[in-house]
Amino acid sequence: MRPLSALLAALLLALTGSGAASSEPRPATVAPAAADASRPPLLAYYYQWFSPGSWQRAKTDLPLAGPYSSDDAQVIGRQIAEAKSAGIDGFLVGWKHGTVNDRRLRKLVDAAEASHFKLALVYQSLDFHRRPLPVAQVAADFRYFRDHFADSPALLRFAGRPLTVWSGTWEYSHADVARVTSAVRGRLKVLASEKNVAGYRRIADVTDGDAYYWSSAVPGTTPGYAEKLREMARAVHADHKIWVAPCAPGFDARLVGGTQAVPATAARRCGPSTPPRSAPRRTSSA
Repeated sequence: MRPLSALLAALLLALTGSGAASSEPRPATVAPAAADASRPPLLAYYYQWFSPGSWQRAKTDLPLAGPYSSDDAQVIGRQIAEAKSAGIDGFLVGWKHGTVNDRRLRKLVDAAEASHFKLALVYQSLDFHRRPLPVAQVAADFRYFRDHFADSPALLRFAGRPLTVWSGTWEYSHADVARVTSAVRGRLKVLASEKNVAGYRRIADVTDGDAYYWSSAVPGTTPGYAEKLREMARAVHADHKIWVAPCAPGFDARLVGGTQAVPATAARRCGPSTPPRSAPRRTSSA
C-alpha cells in the first residue's frame, strides 16, 4: 500500500486536473447552516473535463493516475476512495449541461451514492474565453440539473435542498440572477461566486450565500486578503446564509504555463480561521 502522502498526491493532482505532480486542489469548507453536521464539511473542487488528449495540452507533467479520462468509472471510484481516505467529505463538481458532461456527472453521482460520498454542483456559466453564457441557457441548465439530479441522496443538502454554486455571477445583472434562481431555489440552494462584500450584497436577496473561488493568493503575504476573507465571512454569516471558505494548499503554476509557485508552507493559513486539528486542509467558517 502506498503511504498516505502518496495517496494524497494522487488525489490532489487528480482533482485539480493541472497535470502537475506538485499541484493540489482547492478544498473549502461550508458553514453548516441548517445541515445536520457537527462540523463544516470539507469539500474539494473537482473537474470532469478530461480525456486522454487533454493531458497533451498546456501541461508538462501527468497526474499519478496517468492520462485518464473523466469517463472512466474505475478512475472515478478511485478518486472518491482517495478523497475519503484523506478526510474529504465531498466534491464541488464543475459542470455545465451537455451530452458528455451530463454522462460524466451521472457516473460520478452513481459512484458517490455507492460510496456514501457527497457532491455539490458548481455551475460554470462562463465559456472557454471567459465570456458569460446567455442567461436563458443558464436558467435552462439549472432547471435540467434540478429535474435530473436533485433527487440523488449523494447531493450535499442544507435545509433539505442540494447545494449549488453559480460560478461567474459577477458577469450577470441582478435581474438576470433573479431570473435564474427564482425558478429553482424552491428545490436548490444557489450560492453566488462573488469576489468581495459589495458583490455579494448586490445579489444577496436572490441567492443563498457565497462561494469565493480563490486559487493563488497567500493570505499571510498578499496585502488585504486575510481581512477580505474575514469581511466576506462576516457579511454572509450576518445574513444567516452559507459561506464557502476557500483554501489553496499550494501549487506550481509553472507546470501549466504560469510564472510562479505558491508553496504549500506559505498557504497553510487559508481561511478566516483554521482549526489546529486539521490545518491546512480544513478551514472553519464559523
